[in-house]
Amino acid sequence: MIEMNRRDFIRTVSSSALSLLGLSALPSYASAQSARKAKQRPSILFCLADDWAWPHASIAGDKIVKTPTFDRVAREGVLFENAFVSAPSCTPSRGAILTGQWHWRLEEGGNLWSTLPAKFPVYPDVLEEVGYFVGYTRKGWGPGRDEPGGRKRNPAGPRYKDFRQFLDARPEGKPFCFWFGSTDPHRSYKWQSGVKSGMKLEDVDVPAYFPDGEEVRTDICDYYWEVQRFDTEVGELLKMLQEKGELDNTLVVISGDNGLPFPRCKSTLYDSGTHAPLAVRWPAAVPGGRVIEDFVSLSDLAPTFLEAAGLKPPAQMTARSFMDILTSGKSGQVDRKRDHVLTGKERHVPGQEHDMSGYPMRAIRTHDFLYIRNFKPDRWPSGYPAGYTEPVEIDVAKPRGTKFGFADTDASPTKSYIIKHRDDPKVATLYKLAFGKRPAEELYDLKKDPAQVNNVAGMPEYAETQKKLAAALMAELKVTQDPRVLGKGDIFDEYPYYGGGVPVKPPRK
Repeated sequence: MIEMNRRDFIRTVSSSALSLLGLSALPSYASAQSARKAKQRPSILFCLADDWAWPHASIAGDKIVKTPTFDRVAREGVLFENAFVSAPSCTPSRGAILTGQWHWRLEEGGNLWSTLPAKFPVYPDVLEEVGYFVGYTRKGWGPGRDEPGGRKRNPAGPRYKDFRQFLDARPEGKPFCFWFGSTDPHRSYKWQSGVKSGMKLEDVDVPAYFPDGEEVRTDICDYYWEVQRFDTEVGELLKMLQEKGELDNTLVVISGDNGLPFPRCKSTLYDSGTHAPLAVRWPAAVPGGRVIEDFVSLSDLAPTFLEAAGLKPPAQMTARSFMDILTSGKSGQVDRKRDHVLTGKERHVPGQEHDMSGYPMRAIRTHDFLYIRNFKPDRWPSGYPAGYTEPVEIDVAKPRGTKFGFADTDASPTKSYIIKHRDDPKVATLYKLAFGKRPAEELYDLKKDPAQVNNVAGMPEYAETQKKLAAALMAELKVTQDPRVLGKGDIFDEYPYYGGGVPVKPPRK
């Protein structure tokens, strides 16, 4: 893929196309590096949950899940209501966070279980070069392999057993940059862990795209229980910093890498797959007690971290720092240019019938609409339905028997329930929403349909909106050199998959 620096990126934006929605080009940054004195630089603690989606935090209005640590960071800092991942899949989402680029610019790194080519700079390396002590624990970039991309370590930095070991190893006086990569709330779950902790099934708010049943409500509570475990562990990290007297000059960021591991969530471009919790706290420089409505992408974190350290981002980082929002002291919509965000997906797992292809799609999300472009509508968005021509009996406590059908959706009691009851009139529509094929274009009116289950693309009354959103999306994809709109998108299907063999069998007769 042709390299493009930020100045060229801005210069090639078609202002006429973006003006369809009042969208503007991104600001330019100089390529020269400038650093503050080490004693003025903040340390950076980035806490990333695995498969945690908005609004599953108590401060966001969830009635069951309790997230006192996230709530504290949001209250004493800034809560972002419209933060979105670049991709609803672990590897490309984390690659976008580290590089400050949309995942479709990362070649092999745009896929799950891939590699991240070393030619793409990552913020931990940049910070390390100017004196930061860097490291990570548990899940950093990945899943994937470092070596094929030319890297000698995980892009998140050197690995440590835990945060305490990392702090003990840090040279005195050095600012740090640490990536706490939890594996919660990724599956598998301990069945009824949520209920046994005191959660009540009757209090669960079942999304409109899930069937309402005891198995589903129990499954949601088990997800909540792991969200709470993540929140508790982050609280322990903050306590360590507080005891050292370093908490207030540490830029603390808490978020999640993609949507919850349920049907029509993770690995989709609906909000349930891309909308992430995000809270930022840095009392030394960021006024707290604010809620921000601006759209931000988690790819914006890399240039934000660098700017906090007094650095200018590398020219390749086409994402935008939101340090100006953090330091503004304002709430609500701060930057009117941040009125939308882009998301996308390439191969999650090789789940199609005969080859290693994925389900490519891109989306643009505004305050009022979600527009999705499915580039290969002939393919199965959740994977080929191998093994599911008949109902499958599955123990909800041990969801087995899923084989490799609908492989883009994690095995779960909820997935099994939908498949088992797909002939039930109450579930049939939900089954199609979760696993059926989709048209080339989808459009959702978020004011009327916040759950995004009624596709209004093609309706006359939405024709103008659909046209404008499609044009705006294509314009931005072109200037960001997305292979999918440059006629080179099939390369994503040809990149190696390092997740092991994934046999895809024909359906049973």
